[in-house]
Amino acid sequence: MARSTSSRPLFSARPVLAGAVVLGVAAALALSTAPSARAIGLIDLGDATSFAVLGGQTVTNTGVSVVQGDVGLSPGTSITGFQGGPGVVTDGTLHATDALAARAQASLQRAYEQSASLSPQASISLADPADRLLTPGVYATDGVDALLPDTAALTFAGDAASTWVIQVPQDLTIGSGTSMVFTGGASGCNVFWQVGRSATIGGGSAFAGTVMAQTSISVVATSTVDGRLLARTGAVTLDTTRIVRDASCNEAPQITSSAPTDATAGTPYAFTVTATGSPTPTFTSTTLPAGLSLDATTGVISGTPTTPGTTTVTVTATNGVAPADTATYTLTTLEAAVVTPPVVPVTPPVVPVTPPVTPVTPVVPGTPTTPGATTPPVTTTRITPVADRGRVAARDGGALAYTGSEATLPLAVGAAALLAGLALVLGTRLRRRGEQQHRG
Repeated sequence: MARSTSSRPLFSARPVLAGAVVLGVAAALALSTAPSARAIGLIDLGDATSFAVLGGQTVTNTGVSVVQGDVGLSPGTSITGFQGGPGVVTDGTLHATDALAARAQASLQRAYEQSASLSPQASISLADPADRLLTPGVYATDGVDALLPDTAALTFAGDAASTWVIQVPQDLTIGSGTSMVFTGGASGCNVFWQVGRSATIGGGSAFAGTVMAQTSISVVATSTVDGRLLARTGAVTLDTTRIVRDASCNEAPQITSSAPTDATAGTPYAFTVTATGSPTPTFTSTTLPAGLSLDATTGVISGTPTTPGTTTVTVTATNGVAPADTATYTLTTLEAAVVTPPVVPVTPPVVPVTPPVTPVTPVVPGTPTTPGATTPPVTTTRITPVADRGRVAARDGGALAYTGSEATLPLAVGAAALLAGLALVLGTRLRRRGEQQHRG
């Protein structure tokens, strides 16, 4: 079939230029919204995760404050208002300038810098009611200081995986009687406040989120905090405050896996211990069978067991929320099975069988063909001349023996000879008579 050709270009210039413009706009929009996508991932608090309160210089409490989680200080040395009261620490420990508190401060610095490095998708004013409904993402306040007015409510709309980062260049002030509202499954454990200087939470307020302040944090009487108060260089001051570390997403661990399967000596083995809880639990165990080990993070018991037998193993799951959960298992290691090679049936080759050829021996008269049997002799008839009959008869006792033959044949022969003689004589006479007549 002939091909048609055309002088018109395959693509016109205008659609190409228009497409380029559209692509350029789309790329610009993608770049502008990239920080929001990055904000979906949680800020990594590292060793600071277990702390509900962490200070740089001092931690001071007044009144009956209740703190669920660790209370720490580094590099300062003064934690007051908890040892001997009136403050109470539950599900946690005081860490005054110890190794864990130092590591927690190092993790706090990294998390603070990570939050500050994110590009905000929008600028907001907490004083403006129109800016108090926040979808997941990164936000920067429009001034160096941020103020949420008294009795105002700040709403976070998202789901359980949603994350918010709010950047405040200098000071954050949360007014008295304020509240935080979460919808769609969102929770305060995924809200991070990065504060460039200091934060103050007014009395009677219900605050949510993790505050990471460069300098100091103070809480006025009868406030509650669903999250953490972490100060890098300054003090944390509490007054009759209740702090529950990530109360909205905390869940005590619970081991959910069934009993482990049996292992076999000399054979690689793996079994996963599973558990629910928030934060994600970690695992420890009592002594395992030789050759096996437990991964504290994944809960996988793996390795190659070496010795048959039965071992009682207790596994504990913890995540900083009381109570921890334990499960006791009986792990059996079986002996290695003896491998017996399979029996392969052997089929003998088929050999063709040629029946033997039995030679046939002609039977000779008088020769026995069967042992104990004889072949009857062949009877021969002999004709005795007439001249000898008397002699034969005399030899045989004077009687002519019956030979089994008749005299017809000899008589016929004699008669034929006689007729031949007569014919000869008659022929001779006729010949002579004819000669005589011819001469006469």
